[in-house]
Amino acid sequence: MPRKTRTPSSKDKAGRDGAAAHPLSDALGHEFKNAALLSEALTHMSMAPEGGQGSYERLEFLGDRVLGLIIADVLIKTYPQEREGDLAVRFNALVRAETCEQVAQEAGLGKHIEMSSGEARAGGRKHATILADVCEAVIGALYLDGGLEVAERFIRRYWEPKLSLNLKPPRDSKTVLQEWAQAHGLGLPSYELLKRKGPDHAPTFDVEVAVEGRKPAKGIGSSKRAAEQAAAETLLKREGLTSDE
Repeated sequence: MPRKTRTPSSKDKAGRDGAAAHPLSDALGHEFKNAALLSEALTHMSMAPEGGQGSYERLEFLGDRVLGLIIADVLIKTYPQEREGDLAVRFNALVRAETCEQVAQEAGLGKHIEMSSGEARAGGRKHATILADVCEAVIGALYLDGGLEVAERFIRRYWEPKLSLNLKPPRDSKTVLQEWAQAHGLGLPSYELLKRKGPDHAPTFDVEVAVEGRKPAKGIGSSKRAAEQAAAETLLKREGLTSDE
């Protein structure tokens, strides 16, 4: 009696092919062998059980470290004559949340994030912090699925164009404000957290910066650091300065 050939079910195909056909494969430059890794990297806490298990948090933790290692290596090779201090400024600009958010937008990650309908209606797919976190989680997933080479390929694809845009070490607003204040004998700027609002996974921070003899300035951001930068930038603009000067 001839042996019956079983037609593969969709579940069989998913298990065999993983995320090979995932619409993000081209943007990521990688076809996942383990589909669960990419799924986890794209799962918001609102879709995970209590405690966040199964969301992107753990992969974000790993991806942050992988990103830092690769960016540090790229900078050392790209700027062999630059001092550690200048390399550190470049590094901070490239690994900060704002840059990760920009990469997430360029790669089109937002529309693929799994989140609750309420979170989606609140604009979660476009929220700066969520996009930055998912970007790092995807890097972590790429590393686990394909190794350092695969993660590096993705990072170089999206970060190297940003290297060429920063031909001189960028200076952030907090650093410029501090240098300006000290140069004028005003002491160090002081930052105060005025308010923290929003849910734990998507908070908003209101910060005020004060410099001796000057009216305080306020800033809002998706992280305390971002809010401090915004406040410093506001005060600098009031004094007729920018972070590029």
